[in-house]
Order: sequence, then structure tokens, then C-alpha cells
Amino acid sequence: METRDILEKLKSGSITIEEAERHLKKQPFEEMGYAKLDSHRAIRSGFPEVIYCSGKLDEYLVNIYKRMYADNGEVFGTRASEHQFEVVREALPEVQYDKVSHILKIEKLEKEHVGKIAVCTAGTADIPVAEEASQTAEYFGTSVERVYDVGVSGLHRLLSNLDSIQEANCVVAVAGMEGALASVIGGLVSRPVIAVPTSIGYGASMHGLSALLTMINSCANGIAVVNIDNGYGAGYMATQINRLAVGK
Repeated sequence: METRDILEKLKSGSITIEEAERHLKKQPFEEMGYAKLDSHRAIRSGFPEVIYCSGKLDEYLVNIYKRMYADNGEVFGTRASEHQFEVVREALPEVQYDKVSHILKIEKLEKEHVGKIAVCTAGTADIPVAEEASQTAEYFGTSVERVYDVGVSGLHRLLSNLDSIQEANCVVAVAGMEGALASVIGGLVSRPVIAVPTSIGYGASMHGLSALLTMINSCANGIAVVNIDNGYGAGYMATQINRLAVGK
């Protein structure tokens, strides 16, 4: 529970002074033996801790989800498998799993979404990474416009959506192969562009390295590049930019 939430609940009388004191006495992290949950991250950075699910033991993952959900009323994890979904669902039946993005979450209902970012992909094969970015941004309270399958092999598709893309406070460009989409968008918009190389492509794409190098070497201005397949990082950064744009 965030400090503001504690104070508001105390003011409204929904918790007692003793309960508020117990929450505020918590140390900045919670020791679980195998994990140290960063319970004060939202206070420091404005974003709660997110779980990277891949590679975690079932017992660890379930206990982390239960603890974070109990503290915050919601919880968000990336790179989860269907097996992990089934295991967590046994303990938390309300958990939701998206097979496309591999996101495993419990999200508060009626969450406010502000501003606007555009998430664009070169092809449909890039959508899993794009959805990780889109759903991350939405979880953090950002309004997202999805513009998928608008790669340079059919540039007219991108141009037909250009008005909507230009209205966004930030654009996320997700592409594999040679990764040219970010450069094209960078030359057409006045907003920051976050380029996300994906590991999609034939042999010489080198599992996303070709797209990464293209994006880093772009001659278009205003482009920042995250790591290969890092949709989460792009969604997080796009939310930071969007919050600055809307003054939140």
C-alpha cells in the first residue's frame, strides 16, 4: 500500500491509527529469504515493483504474487509461462494470463488511463513484444493506441494511420528483420520514439542484432533504443514520457 493510500484511508476512517502505523513502520523492502520485495519502489520512482516470472521456482513465484497482491491490491508479471499461470491461479483465482504477451497480472478495476502513446509494429510477428509494451503502459495508467502491421514493405499502411500516431505523446516502434520502422517513424513525428528491436527474422538478422544496430545507427532524430525484445522497458519509458506530457 502506498503512503498516500494509507493517509487517505486513515483520513476516511477505513483504517485505524494503529493499522496505519504498522504499514508505515515497514522497512523499505520485505525479506522473504529468497527475495527482497521492494515495497517502497512506487514511493521512490512512481512505479511499483514488477515480477520477471521466467526462471522462478513455482513456490517462490506463488508466494511473491500473494505477498505483492496483499500489499498493493494488484500485481504485474512479465515473461510468464502457461504452467506458471496455472500454479498462480490455484492460489489467486482472479489472476489473468495473456498468451500473446505472456503477462500474468491482477489489475484494479476502473483504472484511469491518461494521455496517449502509440505502439506500432512492423509485422504481426512483432505483436507479442508490442503487447508487452502496450499492456505495461496500460497497467501504469497510460492510454495506448495500437497500430500494428505497418512495416516498410507496405509503407502506405503506416501513412494511413499517421494522424493518430502524430497525436501521441510518445511512439513505440517495434520491428525485427532490418528494423527500419523506427527510422521511418522518427522522420515523420515530432514526439520521442522508443525503438524496440525484436528477434524476428531470418538468419542474417542474428536474433535481433541486425535490427538493434539499425535502430542505434538511425539518422532520424529523437530515437531512443531499448534492448532486443524488451517491450516492458519500452512501455515503462513511454509511460514516463507520457506522464511528463500530461503533467502527472
